[in-house]
Amino acid sequence: MKKVVKDAFEALHDVQDGATLMLGGFGLCGIPENSIAALVQKGTKNLTCISNNAGVDDFGIGLLLQQKQVKKMISSYVGENAEFERQLLSGELEVELIPQGTLATRCMAAGYGMPAIFTPAGVGTEVAEGKETRDFDGKTYLLEMAFEADFAIVKAWKGDTHGNLVFRATSRNFNPLMAMAGKITIAEVEELVPAGSLDPDLIHTPGIYVHRIFQGQQYEKRIEQRTTRKA
Repeated sequence: MKKVVKDAFEALHDVQDGATLMLGGFGLCGIPENSIAALVQKGTKNLTCISNNAGVDDFGIGLLLQQKQVKKMISSYVGENAEFERQLLSGELEVELIPQGTLATRCMAAGYGMPAIFTPAGVGTEVAEGKETRDFDGKTYLLEMAFEADFAIVKAWKGDTHGNLVFRATSRNFNPLMAMAGKITIAEVEELVPAGSLDPDLIHTPGIYVHRIFQGQQYEKRIEQRTTRKA
């Protein structure tokens, strides 16, 4: 199966209006920048986006929010995005806030083929409203369903032509979990190498999970906040 495609536009050619997308990254680290830019240019709308965060106003998922392409945001952290806040308060954007560990585990459950997980996170809070609970050894747990995403869009440091991926540092927080979980997984990489070039012991996501891969260009690699002090 040929997995290598020319660019983000070819990789995302069948992402339709109303799709549910998982978007990798942690903060602004490991963001699939080329894919998000392509979605903005395509004008794909009414998207449900599953991501740890919602980017900032002019970067990451924030670019999709600026163009009002996102119908629903499923996230853990949504600070530092004024447009997100505006759309939420005005009722333009549906938002589901999820504890970070629950978000990660629901991604993992989807990748493992598990329909649901039980977690104590959120018990007794608004997170638990309308959800089934069950007691184990005297402790109450919430039933949380695995995500169902049409596409998982991730960004890796290196990948090979078979789709094997290597992530760097903080970008490993959500990208590998999401790479397992999409019905179709699209990976953009900083460096695309021939199959067999990567050390098997260093591969974080096996190529069996990846359907399309391409080498991205011109990564900004922003950080959310820069704090400095005098030397």
